[in-house]
Amino acid sequence: MEFFLSPSLLSADFANLQRDVEMLNASQADWFHLDIMDGLFVPNITFGQPVVKALKKYARKPLDVHLMIMEPDRYIQDFKEAGADILTVHEEACRHLNRTVSEIKKAGMKAGVSLNPHTPVSMLENIIEYIDLVLIMSVNPGFGGQKFIENAYRKIEETARLKEKYNRNLIIEVDGGVSLENTPKLVACGANALVAGSAVFSAPDPAKRIAEFKAL
Repeated sequence: MEFFLSPSLLSADFANLQRDVEMLNASQADWFHLDIMDGLFVPNITFGQPVVKALKKYARKPLDVHLMIMEPDRYIQDFKEAGADILTVHEEACRHLNRTVSEIKKAGMKAGVSLNPHTPVSMLENIIEYIDLVLIMSVNPGFGGQKFIENAYRKIEETARLKEKYNRNLIIEVDGGVSLENTPKLVACGANALVAGSAVFSAPDPAKRIAEFKAL
């Protein structure tokens, strides 16, 4: 079973962040998932460009940066300079999504678009051929450790059909409530990148848990 695993540093130990980054470097994880929240688009505040820039000094794998913020266009170049390799914005936060995607790609990053649980996949139909990644939120964004929302399976399947029709190189990523138990079904539905936060960092041995994911 092949998929990218992107552990979310939102669930890491912020008092020992460099230690957790080094653990991920040595693990079988593929990417670092960084959740950027502004307290406006979602009811939480995490970290911004300075932390991403600091992490980039130590990370030896791509930075998968997820902007859960209003007006993301204002910060595209800032996150490029901070070290983002993939930059994902929310469909719900962008007034002119084609322009936003174009600016991300022009800056030299892969462009992703995320959908909240209530947003239909049909909203992607006129953008999907221009993007590199779709991020399906399987929890309401803002906090880690939430329960998986079951309609995400259907949304992954719908996205996979659009991928087959318009963009066969598309990465379909899932974020929220990802576990060892539901990973096989997520991949069977069409996901090929998974964000795992508490499932990794709450384990007694996070590196071993990552290996267990990759062995599925």
